[in-house]
Amino acid sequence: MNSSTDVTDPVAAPAVARPVLAARNAVAVVFALNGLASAAWFSRVPAVKEALELSAGRLGLLLLAASVGALVAMPTSGLITQRFGAARTVAYSTALLTLALAVIGLSAGLAGWLPGVAVGLFALGYGSGTCDVAMNIEATGVERRLGRTIMPRFHAAWSLGSVAGAGLGAGAARLGFPLAAHLAVLAAVVLVGTLLAVRAFLAAAPAPSTDDAKPGADAAARRRAQLAAWREPRTLLIGLLVLVAAFTEGTANDWVAVAFVEGYDLSEAAGAAVYGVFVAGMTLGRTAGTVALDRWGRVPVLLATISVAGAGAALAVLAGSGLVAIVGVALWGIGASLGFPVGLSAAADDEERAPARVSVVAVLGYTAFLGGPPLLGFLGDHVGTLRALLVVPLVLLPTLALVPATRPLKR
Repeated sequence: MNSSTDVTDPVAAPAVARPVLAARNAVAVVFALNGLASAAWFSRVPAVKEALELSAGRLGLLLLAASVGALVAMPTSGLITQRFGAARTVAYSTALLTLALAVIGLSAGLAGWLPGVAVGLFALGYGSGTCDVAMNIEATGVERRLGRTIMPRFHAAWSLGSVAGAGLGAGAARLGFPLAAHLAVLAAVVLVGTLLAVRAFLAAAPAPSTDDAKPGADAAARRRAQLAAWREPRTLLIGLLVLVAAFTEGTANDWVAVAFVEGYDLSEAAGAAVYGVFVAGMTLGRTAGTVALDRWGRVPVLLATISVAGAGAALAVLAGSGLVAIVGVALWGIGASLGFPVGLSAAADDEERAPARVSVVAVLGYTAFLGGPPLLGFLGDHVGTLRALLVVPLVLLPTLALVPATRPLKR
């Protein structure tokens, strides 16, 4: 066993049962489709901003609706997944988030109706938050059964979906394709693909016998486990690390297209393409990251990637040249690629307590999406959206002290 990563020797991989391999592929598809749905929205943020005639500050407050929805979902998403299983939870939450995409498109693209967009964003955040926890719990289960590091590759699939979504968004913007039609078509594709994929998820573990137990004992035990996870120092430190990782990634998702349109005088289509560069960097980092993690372990790799993310974000703002700034965006994406998935893997080291711990870490991580949009919007109104992005390297530097908490648990 590799002492740095505490995973089973990859030589054992050929003996993996076919259902596990099928579940691996299904999880990758779900991650990719979820990324496609997210990028469909993020790539059209400039179009929504223009359609609703919003300032940076008001856009930040609007984006807060999605963050609130995600945070409302987080405290119960682990319990819901334990109760109904990952497959059903992913299916129902994806149905909600795809409906929300269609509502956003219709409200902004056809009606110019701000309240409708806000409601759609809340539902998008709630569906995405619930789906995120459920599909990551399924992913950690598949990773354990495969006996090797694979979680970053699931997130790389998410990033690949994001690259596709960003490309489609840039193309739709350049061709003048209606926002409502763009989001509705992609929503339908994501929903159908997800419903087909979850059929290959791992079979849910049989519920324990309750012949001698009081009614509701299992639910009470799950609630106690959830509360206990909130008192674990390691889980909380990992959660803080994931919070900063989510802020680093989410800031680029929400603002990099707008920042380059306003700060470097690019077109809306070019701004969406710059966002595509960021997610391409994320994809590269997550694809190569599995090899690096198995070879050097979580701590050295995270220290290196967090440093790269800070340097890239600073370069994107301070370069002065659009082309050099785009290189910074690519480095930002590569560096930001591993914090979130590695944090979730670390929280799930103990399979029995994984749902509760992953839920706690996800709650803390999604807090970044609550504070990030209004913070960047407020700063954008005062110093410009591009300059406001300098907050990213400033918060990344102290995060290096949290990385040792991700060391694998002894088994």
